[in-house]
Amino acid sequence: MQLLIPQASSYAASVDGLILLVTVLAGFWFLMAEGMFFWLIWRFRAKPGVKTQYVTGEEKHLKRWINIPHALVLVCDVFIVIGAIKVWYNIKLRLPEADASVRIIGQQWAWVFQYPGRDGKLDTADDLFTTDDLYVQKDKTYRFELQSRDVLHDFSVPVFRLKQDAIPGRTITGWFRPTRAGTFDIQCAEICGIGHGVMAGRIHVQEASQYAAWVADARPASDQ
Repeated sequence: MQLLIPQASSYAASVDGLILLVTVLAGFWFLMAEGMFFWLIWRFRAKPGVKTQYVTGEEKHLKRWINIPHALVLVCDVFIVIGAIKVWYNIKLRLPEADASVRIIGQQWAWVFQYPGRDGKLDTADDLFTTDDLYVQKDKTYRFELQSRDVLHDFSVPVFRLKQDAIPGRTITGWFRPTRAGTFDIQCAEICGIGHGVMAGRIHVQEASQYAAWVADARPASDQ
């Protein structure tokens, strides 16, 4: 049994690595703080004949119990910030050269996918369209244009570690590179109305021969 859902994109591992880094560092300091908390409760519990000591927290030998861990936590924060910037840049700011493109359109309550036809260009007569089923080829880099026809949606592919809001009136560009063949879930991760719960889709990551066969069988919108 896997602890996490499968990794099916080129940057899924880096996202998981960042989450693991945050979990380990935050978890370490949480356990240290709780351990010290309960030790202090036990160490300075009420005892017969022992007078309570008044502590202001300004004493140097006590302040170092705060200052030193605080400084170490800040050092850990630096590692988290550096890791987060690297992942953010790779996924959100860097647009690698694309092998193919697709337009993703969210609407109440379905996903519409528009593919370029044989000419390799969108918005021409040979464009292909599908609803709720996105077909892509394994190990190809895709650049997507994400749009919304009505309200705020969120295009989420958990196995890709991809999650991006679709905002009405805007076209948001992003990318992904599938690395694992199979059929996986697409979710709308933003409450978008009464039918939000049924706005689900599937992404079919296919080998080159399978994808070529699907393209050959697909009919352009102009032929339908």
